[in-house]
Amino acid sequence: MKQILVISGKGGTGKTVVTAAFASLAKNKISVDCDVDAANLYLLLNPEIQESFDFRSGKTAFINQDQCSSCGSCQDICRFDAIKKDSLGKFLIDPVSCEGCGLCARVCPSQAITMKENLSGQWFISNTRFGLFVHARLGIAEENSGKLVATVKQKAKELGKKNNVDWIIADGSPGIGCPVIASLSDVDCAVIVCEPTVSGIHDAKRVIEVANHFKVPVKIIVNKFDLNIEMTLKIEDFAKEHDIEVAGRIPFDKKVVEAVSCGKTVMEIGDKEISECFSNIWEKVSRGI
Repeated sequence: MKQILVISGKGGTGKTVVTAAFASLAKNKISVDCDVDAANLYLLLNPEIQESFDFRSGKTAFINQDQCSSCGSCQDICRFDAIKKDSLGKFLIDPVSCEGCGLCARVCPSQAITMKENLSGQWFISNTRFGLFVHARLGIAEENSGKLVATVKQKAKELGKKNNVDWIIADGSPGIGCPVIASLSDVDCAVIVCEPTVSGIHDAKRVIEVANHFKVPVKIIVNKFDLNIEMTLKIEDFAKEHDIEVAGRIPFDKKVVEAVSCGKTVMEIGDKEISECFSNIWEKVSRGI
């Protein structure tokens, strides 16, 4: 079972379009959306949720008013200004401001404060027209997206072994933060989708450095290459200099936009040129992994 992760140094480069195309082309696979902060692969795969699970992570303090002696010790030591006194003299905790450090619970002489685990989001196992799909939704303003990514990846791996699949095709988060690092775990190849712009190549270099740090092999796809041939050549020269394979170029085509707006992959719009382009890219990406 091989794992391919599609990532980018910035948002909006087209990595989800590429991932969805790979999901339609790969045989015997499971699709995964590791972009739990702003998941959108489901828009193209149109999943039917079969199972849903709560994701709990981090803790928030709660005060039991029946036990609270209103001594104010908790408010004195709270560095996050999360504990307030209301008009009746009761101490209350603002769950948005609370960082879950637990110090207030440790110093409370009445043991009136408890730490309760947060419901931070949900993750799902779904069916799609391209097979099984594991994805998640992080709650608004919730943290620990890296931990949720790890959970999604682990469940996909377990399902992959159970169903004896050949591929796990994952859509990663943009950038170089914690969710990307979590997504890179156990990956056989990271596919970097970049645009032919100055910022595009700069951001691609950053995420390549992260992948190299974790010793993950990298391949590059240049999206909308024909909008700036000069910069495309610079990206390809950089790739050649660092012994990175360029898996292909994707032209700018309004039909790709039309496919996305209709909730379809580029392989389903019936355009021979676009279909051949992505088929050739998938062949180069999957080859030798």
